[in-house]
Amino acid sequence: MTVGGASDGGVVLERRTADVVVVGGGVAGLVAALECAKIGLKVALLERRDALGGCVGRLELDGLTIDSGAESFATRGGAVAELIAGLGLADAVESPNPAGAWLVWPAAGRLDAAPLPKTGMLGIPANPLGEDVRRIIGWSGASRAYLDRLKPILRIGRAHSLGKLVRERMGDAVLDRLVTPISAGVYSTNPDDLDLDVVAPGLNEAMTRTGSLSGGVGQLLEERKAGGAVQGLTGGMHTLVDALLAQLERFGVEVVTGADVTALERTDGGWRTTATIAAGPDGSTDGAVIGAAASGTAPSEPAGDGSTLVVDSRFVLLASPAEASRGLLVDAVEGWADATAWPSAASVEIVTLVLDAPALDDAPRGTGVLVAAGTPGVTAKALTHSTAKWSWLAERTEGRHVVRLSYGRAGESNPLDGRSDAEVRAIALADASTLLGVDLDDAAIRALGRASWRDALSQATLGQRDRVRALEEALAAEPGIEVTGSWVAGTGLASVVPHAISAAARIRHLAVGPSADAAPGTTAESKAGHADGSARRPDANA
Repeated sequence: MTVGGASDGGVVLERRTADVVVVGGGVAGLVAALECAKIGLKVALLERRDALGGCVGRLELDGLTIDSGAESFATRGGAVAELIAGLGLADAVESPNPAGAWLVWPAAGRLDAAPLPKTGMLGIPANPLGEDVRRIIGWSGASRAYLDRLKPILRIGRAHSLGKLVRERMGDAVLDRLVTPISAGVYSTNPDDLDLDVVAPGLNEAMTRTGSLSGGVGQLLEERKAGGAVQGLTGGMHTLVDALLAQLERFGVEVVTGADVTALERTDGGWRTTATIAAGPDGSTDGAVIGAAASGTAPSEPAGDGSTLVVDSRFVLLASPAEASRGLLVDAVEGWADATAWPSAASVEIVTLVLDAPALDDAPRGTGVLVAAGTPGVTAKALTHSTAKWSWLAERTEGRHVVRLSYGRAGESNPLDGRSDAEVRAIALADASTLLGVDLDDAAIRALGRASWRDALSQATLGQRDRVRALEEALAAEPGIEVTGSWVAGTGLASVVPHAISAAARIRHLAVGPSADAAPGTTAESKAGHADGSARRPDANA
């Protein structure tokens, strides 16, 4: 793929060409690159990190290969299941232990714990007076929540803020004890900042039909299709990344890691992407090339430390995190400046422990534990008992236990930032002991792994849909450039995968359309398809 090279002041400049450049090697970027390559487009994917997969990564701990990030996928929409089947992984799909998670909360100067109510959505109970609900919020909290059934529906109107709705209809106990722990665990966001139509599509309409919030939740639960809401893969979700990479190699996609994209600009023929290639620990380039060029010839190695890679392409697809993508868009897309006040990204870190702890054999707190707001003495926001949740993992650990603790919420500094591994080890061990209700000493830890994401931006926050819509309108005037990833698509693979496929489909359409030989995207058909943004963005919760 190398079409020329030069040296400028000691900095090696390498030029290449492609039909499509994909910036970002998370699942969104990998899926989009594959969709483009399937029809014969010449694709180059540039990833800043050494590893690919983004939030779907792996750790090697104590002889085990474990998910470092996402360990499951939501089944809604079916897009992820279809992708998995297309990659030959359908037989590896596995459902988690139905035992469910527990909740820990402060009560009368101590910590109490109980299983999460079974009949609820985002923590909102369908039966406010149920025994499992009363166990957590007490009779007073349950009685206050039941007033939701007595309030006139006309007083609801169309709700926007999840937290405000729950507080007004059911009271603080439901919000603090049941809803906030799930909002923090899933979205790393305060429920007051979550857009109800994004996190619970259809609930506004269901409330109107049934006359109450709890009734609306109950109706949506009844309408859910049979089967679990989440599933995983035997061997871990990281095997999805392996399968995607195998297909990218099959279709000749060039994947370059250690490539930090620093500039993006429009050219007469399309787009010019400039990246700096990082140096590895041994001083050599960290820009490893995976896969061969579409012609079947082996790609040349990028130059060494300090080299600059320039790729000219007809199309570009940004699948990098929010801050990186917005930084490139400011200069690349005319008429769109990043002047809108985007919310602060959350700093999230997951600490994984491999333990020798026979006391956990009976899974005393189910498949994991969520932490209620204001719980003292606990730094983590949630814990997953992975060997209790996934039978495939339990079978491979030979009696060991794997637990994952999550840290960090939007609008707050991460409590593990700047901490040494020894400090994190002590914090995680103390949190695991408290949350699992079992005394664990340091000798129980066989291995510890850390994985962090410092640019986690939830698409579910209030106002985010308007911000994304404004971005889509600006992109509609610049055919040949697309943006995808969780910051515009929504949280989780069930949102990310279909969004990435749609973004790639628009590039494919331009590439093979009637005016494909002209400047990209100049056809009236392509412009019409983007005018209102409706063809650019699918439902975030599809």
